[in-house]
Amino acid sequence: MAAPPSRGVARARRAPAIAVTIDDFDLSDTPLMSGEERDAAIRAALNRHKIKAGGFVAGKYVNDSLSKRVLSAWSSADHIIGNHSFSHSYFSGNNPDALMADIMMCEPLLSEYPSFRRLFRFPYLAEGKSREGRDRMRMLLKQREYANAHVTIDTSDWYIDNRLKARLKADPSVPIAPYKRFYLDHIWERANFYDGVAQSLFGHSIDHTILLHHRLATGLFLDDMLSMFRARGWQLIDAKTAFASSVFAMEPDVVPAGQSLIWSLAKADGRFDKLLRYPGEDGDYEAPKMDAANL
Repeated sequence: MAAPPSRGVARARRAPAIAVTIDDFDLSDTPLMSGEERDAAIRAALNRHKIKAGGFVAGKYVNDSLSKRVLSAWSSADHIIGNHSFSHSYFSGNNPDALMADIMMCEPLLSEYPSFRRLFRFPYLAEGKSREGRDRMRMLLKQREYANAHVTIDTSDWYIDNRLKARLKADPSVPIAPYKRFYLDHIWERANFYDGVAQSLFGHSIDHTILLHHRLATGLFLDDMLSMFRARGWQLIDAKTAFASSVFAMEPDVVPAGQSLIWSLAKADGRFDKLLRYPGEDGDYEAPKMDAANL
């Protein structure tokens, strides 16, 4: 197991830094945007801010010419393409060999693209509810030369997106500005929470990876989100820069394993129990706030 966090983790920058990672790549059409339009908007925002993201693709969505066009475009732009398993199933810790087989089932769908890297993101950030399953899975990943593509800033962007799409289906003319404000406020609040915990753990900010999904809200609001971070003093960095940090090699000794890497390191530390909820992020936390705002 990795040593506990310390101030010895090197960092040259003082300002927090953030890299974009996007999960799933379900390219289904949505209100306001087709899957292809949504992807074009996401890549345009990344290009505008001159950063390279990480895309973690669930193999079950790679099924037609659109997927090939999208993944080719991501690879041509030098965005990382990583493995999110084929089936996108929750890993409880039971049968890690089956999960490894599912990961390897996904790999041939992605490995043809030059920017593919053996980075694996656990679906639902679930790394196992038992030490035996967790440790077996960690060993299997190392045997296949995969690294855990940790998230440090977890979000409930998917829940905000679900609410936005449901409202648009019911009323296509509904204003999206209030949803954008809620989305940006949510992202900003969660980013500062996780960075605050990181500062308590390490004595400084770290290179963060934020969890977003290939959804309508990302297509609509990613550019605004990146502009917000830049305007408020955060640095925008490439995903490969973040993943190269020694922080991402840490293996917190916690069960259930998973969640944000910062959440897990804080849980293992033992000083932050009053700050940590489980799961770290969920729609249940955002529902009352969205209900109150009539969103």
